[in-house]
Amino acid sequence: MTLIDLHNLSKTYTGKNGENIYALVDVSLTIKKGEVIGIVGESGCGKSTLGRALLRLIEPSNGEIIFEGNDLIHMNKRKMKAARKDLQIIFQDPFGSLNPRHKVGTIIGEPLVVHKVGNRQSQKQRVLELLELVGLPSDAGKSYPHEFSGGQRQRIAIARALALEPKLLVADEAVSALDVSVQSQIINLIADLRKKLNLSILFISHDLSVIRHVSDRVGVMYLGRIVEIGATEDIMNSPQHPYTQALLTAIPHVGKKRQQRIVLEGELPDPAHPPTGCAFHSRCSKVMDICRTKRPELAHQNGAPSTQSEVACHLY
Repeated sequence: MTLIDLHNLSKTYTGKNGENIYALVDVSLTIKKGEVIGIVGESGCGKSTLGRALLRLIEPSNGEIIFEGNDLIHMNKRKMKAARKDLQIIFQDPFGSLNPRHKVGTIIGEPLVVHKVGNRQSQKQRVLELLELVGLPSDAGKSYPHEFSGGQRQRIAIARALALEPKLLVADEAVSALDVSVQSQIINLIADLRKKLNLSILFISHDLSVIRHVSDRVGVMYLGRIVEIGATEDIMNSPQHPYTQALLTAIPHVGKKRQQRIVLEGELPDPAHPPTGCAFHSRCSKVMDICRTKRPELAHQNGAPSTQSEVACHLY
């Protein structure tokens, strides 16, 4: 069953000179109940903007966010506050997202207080349950965030995000600030929690090897748009878009002969002045004349490999 539907979601900022900066452009995406969708792409492609716009932490410029039949964008403050119980986020920096003046027990219990869930005794009990759920000792609630390691702080952030038993969790680069050994622990924790709690997760990362481990489907973003989306194994084994192919060749493979690296020339185009036609054409080794003038739509393409992926590319 569909949990959330995004239709043509866009976010435009105004630059210093009054010019429009297109951070997110006509993104449409469906997330099913219990599904994990990975979002991947270079820095500046709009991944984090997508996650925050979905939760209305930043206000979208256009589009619809249909959550369980209701459009979040047109909700008033009272209804949106109630909806936030079901929509939570884990931020990238586990230290910056935790109040250093509050003890961990207060931090994890704050959502329960804000939304008036239970009495003081039941809130304390819920905090203990959450600490156990994320693998922290029961006395951790008496300490401050600075007394924990980076991985433990991220466990605290996860516990806080789960306090209200949300239906959708946005993990915004949730492991990128951690050591590699700790990353695997947090990834495994998120995967276990997903199964235990039947969570839907939008997992944002620049690391395709992490995305592969946790996701059912993968969406590849470039300059504010999704250029390819499909089942994880389809994307990893039969990438169609030249940009996706280039990203995959950058993944290191231990003990395997890696396919020849596709090196992308140049930088990500200026989002204030996006190229005409396909936004990727200025860096694509397979560019055709049509790519410079006509933007391809995201769809199942004729002549593409036999996968269920949708791709925005004139090659197919």
